[in-house]
Amino acid sequence: MMQSLALSVALLACGSVIMAAIVAPMLQHQQNIQRALLCGLLGLTGLLACAAGFSGLMNDGGNIILPLGLPWLPMHLRVDMLGAFFLLVIGVLVFPVAIYSYGYLKHEQRLTPLAIFLPLFVLGMMGVVLADDAFSFMIFWELMSVSSYFLVTHEHQYIENRKAGFIYLLMAHMAGLLIMGSFATIYASTGSFEFAAMRDAEIAPLWASVAFLLAGFGFGTKAGVVPMHGWLPDAHPVAPSNVSALMSGIMLKVAIFGFIRITWDLMGSGDFQWWWGALVLAAGSSSAISGVLMALQQHDLKRLLAYHSIENIGIILIALGLAMLLAEAEYPTLAALGLIAALYHTINHALFKGLLFMGAGAVLHSTGSRNMEAMGGLIHRMPWTAALFLVACISISALPPFNGFVSEWLIFQTALMAPQLDGTLLTAMVPFSAAMLALAGALAATCFVKVFGVVFLGHARSACAAEAKEVDVWMKLGMAIPALCCLLLGVLPALFIPLLDRVPYTLLGTSLLSTLASGSGSAGQTSTALSWLWLTPIGAAHASYSAPIILLGMLVLGGLVFWWLHPKGIVIRRSKMWSCGNPHTHARMQYNATSFSQPLRRIFWDVYQPEEHEHAERRQHKLLTTRVRYVVHVSDMAVKHLYQPIGRFTLWIAKALRHEHQRDIHAYLAYTFATILFLLAAFT
Repeated sequence: MMQSLALSVALLACGSVIMAAIVAPMLQHQQNIQRALLCGLLGLTGLLACAAGFSGLMNDGGNIILPLGLPWLPMHLRVDMLGAFFLLVIGVLVFPVAIYSYGYLKHEQRLTPLAIFLPLFVLGMMGVVLADDAFSFMIFWELMSVSSYFLVTHEHQYIENRKAGFIYLLMAHMAGLLIMGSFATIYASTGSFEFAAMRDAEIAPLWASVAFLLAGFGFGTKAGVVPMHGWLPDAHPVAPSNVSALMSGIMLKVAIFGFIRITWDLMGSGDFQWWWGALVLAAGSSSAISGVLMALQQHDLKRLLAYHSIENIGIILIALGLAMLLAEAEYPTLAALGLIAALYHTINHALFKGLLFMGAGAVLHSTGSRNMEAMGGLIHRMPWTAALFLVACISISALPPFNGFVSEWLIFQTALMAPQLDGTLLTAMVPFSAAMLALAGALAATCFVKVFGVVFLGHARSACAAEAKEVDVWMKLGMAIPALCCLLLGVLPALFIPLLDRVPYTLLGTSLLSTLASGSGSAGQTSTALSWLWLTPIGAAHASYSAPIILLGMLVLGGLVFWWLHPKGIVIRRSKMWSCGNPHTHARMQYNATSFSQPLRRIFWDVYQPEEHEHAERRQHKLLTTRVRYVVHVSDMAVKHLYQPIGRFTLWIAKALRHEHQRDIHAYLAYTFATILFLLAAFT
């Protein structure tokens, strides 16, 4: 047993969140104190998780055995480089969400359920990251899944919430069974549930592939990878917005952590087979494109953000797939670069997607609606929310100088510098995935132009938007922290990447920075080490990026343009906007969410297969049209052609067998006897 500073701080974080789950519900008759205690302890948990993550990345963490769990299998906890990074991801979002929640939950009538299940949800996510044996991993995994189910169904009076919660719980447990199958496959080769024994085991290629597939489908379901994403667009919108921020920003990344833990850590890069990386690359490309295409057609703000989570999980998988292919082909430096790009986009997405959901929660808090068609003009009534939401929109659109650009640029560098791999399929897949990433980035930028324009610009489309007010200082502060982090990670990536570089060193045995310092890059050329000003992932001769210089150039250019358009001493003449001769401008004259997406809906008609309905009302005369109603519905193809047929088949089977429930005791005894005979015949 070796207990380090990182592990001690991580245990303190777990203790803080356990205290929140125990003490806060006791104060149900004093809601102000209950809310302050809940948010205060969650904020402390976030700070401690950040400290544990930084400490673990700076110095390798320790391990501890707790006398909990089964009598013959105590709970093993450990902080390694991979776990430390994901502890940092958890803490960097839990802290601002806790501050945001203090304002968001001010008028919450049913605070006690949140005071119970929100801390348990955070505890489950931290426990998964800290677990060092399969049993503890699954205990915390189920704690995370079950507690988040109660958060999704918090407003259970609505049927859509109960339906979304049921589908989420069903698929979460299916994912859990697949993950247990993966651990069981590795256990068969080791005879131990401890991760240390699993790392040292030699697994046959066939059983390694079985474990990989089970882990891929299990964690892929939890992460929302296409086509296992059916639960995600329904669950995230109906949860409270502070919970949605944690689910999208952290929970999906915990699934990514689990996949890396099993494939990269427990089995190791030496067990990789070429088709593993190809499968991950294909899943990432399809998720990135499918997610952003579906997001473009949404008018529910939180549902749109949920589909964008699918897109960004796809981007992370593209980087992981590239890294797996390059590791199997024995290009460790490029594989390390791909893994660093995946991890960088992991923390980036946690920040800007958490900020987006908090911004959506602020809009919902002020307008009472998630429907973008009912919004507009909110920048005049909610200027702080609009500015912070704009930072997140720029970040997720991968535009400099914010953080989303850096991680996607690193992924492009991995793909562009990848050598020609063996086989025509692999040779074609790498540039194809890079093209899909570029297309997804362009569509994401289009989507968030739509979101910000429809929600915050123009005229208010409803009374609720016209009467909206800015949120309180706690919610603004909670959104300002991740916005600042998005800027810092975008402007100073070269200061953060050395911390990330410790993760591929433990998983691949290769450090990107040590390769640069020794001048032994993949191209055999000496490269300048990373500094705060320049980011040179492989070598300056290949590619370099300086975010501070880009930011300075943008500020100088913007200042010059402003000075040119606003010369000193010239009074700016203001006049009414030209409206094609119509003296009155109103909200119906501007684009809404449906009309903005119409051109792309035509371009991708075969993908969307939309259902369009147009109805003309003629009340006075059959030739005089008084009103035209246009309704369009875009179905999720995976839900329509995969989940719904499975659901109908399951109901048909249940209906066909329902008479069996009406049998008497003799029939059940006969079934039991037949089962025993079958088992005896099969296993003797």
